[in-house]
Amino acid sequence: MRNFVLGIIVATPILLLVWLGYLLLGFFPTSALTQPSKIEFRIAGAARDASVARQAPQVTNPIAPTDENVIDGMVVYTANCALCHGGLDMKPGSLAKNLFPPAPQLLIRGGVNDPEGQVFYITRTGVRNTGMPGWQNVLSEQDMWKITMFLNRVRKLSPAAKDFWKQTGGAEPPAGR
Repeated sequence: MRNFVLGIIVATPILLLVWLGYLLLGFFPTSALTQPSKIEFRIAGAARDASVARQAPQVTNPIAPTDENVIDGMVVYTANCALCHGGLDMKPGSLAKNLFPPAPQLLIRGGVNDPEGQVFYITRTGVRNTGMPGWQNVLSEQDMWKITMFLNRVRKLSPAAKDFWKQTGGAEPPAGR
């Protein structure tokens, strides 16, 4: 048993040095056009989720969820987010596949289920080492909250918001759950 423990103690730093050498000698693929490995995708996703959950303030949306505000959120989303995250036409964003990690197709998957404070935080600050920019110097706080409101209500839209979606996007919004 003692030799086994000693083997782990010796092997761990050696494996870390090999991994570090792999990274620093340029063997790690950096092209956004290559598919990431499953482990890389899982580790990056888990790290992002844990960081957002820890750093996002526990706040609620100060904007009332009226039809007008949800529709405004659709308009702001279409103008600023659809290029990467997909539009009201339910087609993937044209830049989505050229980003690493690929931009999630938020409307195709039916919006988001994360707390609004976390969605707002991601929208405001962006996500490092991805194509997701921080929008705090581009959009007003009110517009970022409206996008958040829209994304959290994609499957629960009012008839007026669904009609606007169909007229603007030419497609049916995702069905409710």
